[in-house]
Amino acid sequence: MDINKIEILNVIPAVFAGADLSASEIWASNVEFEAGKRYLISAESGTGKSSLCSYIYGYRRDYSGEIRIGGRNVRSLSVAEWCDIRRRGIAYLPQDMRLFGELTSLENVQLKNGLTGHKTRAQIEDMLAQVGLADKVHSLVSRMSIGQQQRVAIVRALCQPFKFLILDEPVSHLDETNNAVIATLVEQEARSQGAAVIATSVGNNVKLEADKEFKL
Repeated sequence: MDINKIEILNVIPAVFAGADLSASEIWASNVEFEAGKRYLISAESGTGKSSLCSYIYGYRRDYSGEIRIGGRNVRSLSVAEWCDIRRRGIAYLPQDMRLFGELTSLENVQLKNGLTGHKTRAQIEDMLAQVGLADKVHSLVSRMSIGQQQRVAIVRALCQPFKFLILDEPVSHLDETNNAVIATLVEQEARSQGAAVIATSVGNNVKLEADKEFKL
């Protein structure tokens, strides 16, 4: 499936049905995300940024309107098509990270990479080193700080082919230095694949050179 565009067409979360959404530049509007570009979605807590990410990734369907990936209404996609999209088309970093605490940082990343074969072990270890986790490669995630866990989750998200990288509050637990490091790594990986980056943020703290910014 060719994925070069994601369209959000008059989408309204079920929880916001009947609400005044005139301040939003995404809800109840028509928005396009194109491969190769950078998008920053600035939002206050409770305005639905995590919902939007889940809708695009196919985790949730509690909305009206239409979302299209590669021209296809996502509601029409089969399980096999979704598996293919999630393996080769869309990479996703959820806000809650969804790491396995009983596994090491390397093992968490290898779980994803084992499905895609996108990186070698040496490349994974190098990426972990780039984000300051060279000494945590074999540490259990449950014994790491939230900021360290967030960096592991970002590396894991990058271990696949993608045309769109969706990052839900990717630097909420990072200081300025690590924020900049992550921004550089994300930009390198996205540029190498000609991919788009869609990042959500509360407080506009993501260091992303955006082609377009939206207010949710």
